[in-house]
Amino acid sequence: MAHALHNMQRDLCPEYSGICPDMDLAGGKKLLKYIRSVSFNGSAGTSVTFNRNGDAPGRYDLFQYQWNNATGPGYRVIGQWTETLHLNIEDMQWPRGELQIPSSVCSLPCKTGERKKVVKGMPCCWHCEPCDGYQYQHDEFTCKLCSYNMRPNPNRTACQPIPIVKLEWSSPWAVIPVFLAMLGIIATIFVMATFVRHNDTPIVRASGRELSYVLLTGIFLCYIITFLMIAKPDVGVCSMRRIFLGLGMCISYAALLTKTNRIYRIFEQGKKSVTAPRLISPTSQLAITSSLIAAQLLGVFIWFGVDPPNTIIDYDEQKTINPSLARGVLKCDITDLQIICSLGYSILLMVTCTIYAIKTRGVPENFNEAKPIGFTMYTTCIVWLAFIPIFFGTAQSAEKLYIQTTTLTISMNLSASVALGMLYMPKVYVIIFHPELNVQKRKRSFKAVVTAATMSSRLSHKASDRPNGEAKTELCENVDPNSPATKKTYVSYNDLAI
Repeated sequence: MAHALHNMQRDLCPEYSGICPDMDLAGGKKLLKYIRSVSFNGSAGTSVTFNRNGDAPGRYDLFQYQWNNATGPGYRVIGQWTETLHLNIEDMQWPRGELQIPSSVCSLPCKTGERKKVVKGMPCCWHCEPCDGYQYQHDEFTCKLCSYNMRPNPNRTACQPIPIVKLEWSSPWAVIPVFLAMLGIIATIFVMATFVRHNDTPIVRASGRELSYVLLTGIFLCYIITFLMIAKPDVGVCSMRRIFLGLGMCISYAALLTKTNRIYRIFEQGKKSVTAPRLISPTSQLAITSSLIAAQLLGVFIWFGVDPPNTIIDYDEQKTINPSLARGVLKCDITDLQIICSLGYSILLMVTCTIYAIKTRGVPENFNEAKPIGFTMYTTCIVWLAFIPIFFGTAQSAEKLYIQTTTLTISMNLSASVALGMLYMPKVYVIIFHPELNVQKRKRSFKAVVTAATMSSRLSHKASDRPNGEAKTELCENVDPNSPATKKTYVSYNDLAI
């Protein structure tokens, strides 16, 4: 009080030595202001002050219960509190003899890539939740999802583009189909060169030169499609894929279908009469084959008009749970259904050709190409029956691009190889290693050849029901050996060029 009155008198009555009128009229509120403003050292040597609320400052000694080897357990002063904290860190002890100061917070700061989830009613406390999946840390409290073509960076503080991949030439998924295709192309060129060099020999003529070259062209395109399917997609490559994906097979099976249909019609006609059926000349065969191929090309051009070719980046195909493994797949804008539709017409030709091959299975064994075509079609059907479940069974696989491309190209390579091996390799073997068999024989009329084939067929049927030799005797008894028609029947089946 004395210090307050002294300060008040000094301020209000500077010219008086005692109380002046201003002090008499000051009142208690003004005196309280001076009381709260005092500051002096008390008799204990400590400062006497008051805060703005009029309370004396707290003065505390801080003790810590410690263990001392000399004095045993007890409390030890480690600091004071006088408006602020004063700690002697070096005098403190921590549990288990630790030297570092333990954390004394409700929640530790969240790591990079984690958001704070504040505890309700406790703003200073939170839980740290990692931004998972394709999320990144937008701010201290929020995780946001990256766009469809982005993924979070390693510390999840931002998004980065998803890498783009395609089927590489060095990939094992590409090496095997390319190796098979190269072998097939070399073999096809070799067969075609052999046929061109021996173009006028009986074996080449008997195999139907025109359709053989068409068929070899289709086989060659079946091998070429492997390189288009593995090449880096762009508008040009995608356009070529659409054209040649089904064209090679279409050309091959259109030629085979025309051949088997011709054989079938010849022997069906031979059962009724000895007149030649229509449309069996090479020109007619080429026209039929071209019309079948034109249907495939027409469908492709309609496809071009309805849905022009382009490339897309598919981010869903290899979008794995782990964002670091996510990849965008660069590919042509062709769906699985469109691929099957593109191959559907060729598969229809293949099935029809197989039906004709079954119908002509009764043709005499040494009659040209009927049976090799049959074996070719049976094997090809097995290849494509295996292809369909593999192709669609991997639709949900992360390796879909690689498995489906490899399966498709290998299936086409195998189909081409089967046709090349069964239909042409035996002929090439005879042409090169047994030229004595590739000689011109006496030409016979169509009537004579069909009569011979028909008689042989009847003989084989009758022989199955009679003892050995009886059917032949019975058939020969009905034939006049001196008649001109009978003499014409003694011909080789290879004289009929199919």
